Amino acid sequence: MGLSLFPGITFPPVRRPTSTGLEVVMISSWTPYKIEMYLQLLTVRDLALLQDIEQFRLLSTRQIQRLHFGVGHATISAATRGTVRVLGRLEERGFLVRLKRRIGGIKHGSSGNVWQLSATGERLLRALRGDGARRRFVEPGAPFTDHTLEVADLAVRLREAARDRRFDLLELDAEPECWRGFTASHGGPLWLKPDLYVVTANAVVEEHAFVEVDRGTEHMPAILRKCAVYLRYFQTGNEQHRQGVFPAIVWVVPSEQRAAKLRTSIRGDPALTATLFRVTSTQNAVAMLTPRDGSSDEQPVTERTNHP
Repeated sequence: MGLSLFPGITFPPVRRPTSTGLEVVMISSWTPYKIEMYLQLLTVRDLALLQDIEQFRLLSTRQIQRLHFGVGHATISAATRGTVRVLGRLEERGFLVRLKRRIGGIKHGSSGNVWQLSATGERLLRALRGDGARRRFVEPGAPFTDHTLEVADLAVRLREAARDRRFDLLELDAEPECWRGFTASHGGPLWLKPDLYVVTANAVVEEHAFVEVDRGTEHMPAILRKCAVYLRYFQTGNEQHRQGVFPAIVWVVPSEQRAAKLRTSIRGDPALTATLFRVTSTQNAVAMLTPRDGSSDEQPVTERTNHP
């Protein structure tokens, strides 16, 4: 029966940026029969769920519920039970593994579980794309887990807003798909590594943004060094040539106090072009990334282009 079982599922082209250091890469291949054998164990929703975990690297039970079980259930409790049942089945069949560390500890029960692809789940998605490389993931540390889930939560909120028709979500790229490689002034290679690349649109405009999620753990000098890399990439003109605009750099921080401190630091650095950067709290991040129609006095996220 082959891939015709899943006509609504599309797979992006393979891109292989620099390793994050969290995986061991091996080469292997699966036969069409073996791929089909595994596909017989999955529904369309199962496969979409696996794709989301691959894209965001880690997702909590609650985030998965919001993405894939947000409609079609009479109550939130029913949606939670359905989510837990499906995740348990995918774990039992070897497509997913749960991290030992939970969100909020044992008292949060199954909703506190954090999930990543197993070796089998990851190999299946790669096989469907014709990608022979295989990554075997290890249990990530707490800082990586916390930051990855924070980024994923913003992505989930954007998907929910698009589902509620607040805007069209044209692009939502996570790491490493959102990275940009470029040549430094000294001739060496450099990588720009945002957490997300987002394009939202309404009937009038598009908004493009590179998103950086700060959990309040980075010192200001480190953040300003990251801002300097963005400025160097802006000066290459690569993004403007490809997209017609340069995306705003949107820093998402935990509180308004942190936001005010970062705005002041950016404006006070004479080496930076402050107009490239926006700073917002986690609470207001989706509003910052929402396209405006030009009637508001608020400053736009980035230059606007006509949305066909």
